[in-house]
Amino acid sequence: MKKQILVGLCLLAAQLTFAQESITLFNGENLDGWINHGEEKWFVEDGELICESGPKGEYGYLSTDKFYKDFELTLEFKQEADGNSGVFIRSTFEGTKVTGWQVEVAPPGKDTGGIYESYGRGWLIKPDPEKDKALKMGEWNTMKIRVEGPEVTSWLNGVEMVHLEDEKIGEGEGAIALQIHDGGGIRVKWRNIELIPLD
Repeated sequence: MKKQILVGLCLLAAQLTFAQESITLFNGENLDGWINHGEEKWFVEDGELICESGPKGEYGYLSTDKFYKDFELTLEFKQEADGNSGVFIRSTFEGTKVTGWQVEVAPPGKDTGGIYESYGRGWLIKPDPEKDKALKMGEWNTMKIRVEGPEVTSWLNGVEMVHLEDEKIGEGEGAIALQIHDGGGIRVKWRNIELIPLD
């Protein structure tokens, strides 16, 4: 009996330690902890973070004010209208020019979960086309991104989309960012943005 209690206490302690390591990046109330790059619209409504195309329909980004190297990031998104967006890792900004890597968020058939290098090599890896059925357009989706050293893995609604090992990504330093694509007519909602540091 004592052994069972001890094991139970150890498991509880491990769970509490794990919970303490989790960082909430979006507080559901305002954009504290985030930096807006560009003129597109980012605002909070009913506890959700919303991005919308502005009048110019250009690229826009909302980045964390802190850099994160190795982590596991989990978030939920709902695409409305076009829904072309993305989640950037280890990224830096000069205006709306980004240096870093994007885990794609896009309408059906547009490679959600793939990894793209902006202003660089372009597509590094795309998911197998049959995995696209994991995307629920117009509904809430859960994306998980694990970044550790040169390795990046993405999951969409529990389905592993891609795994990539890339030396250049391994050397990257920067923020996490959400993107709104150019072209106009885009609206995406985000919520439950949680990060667990791995370093």
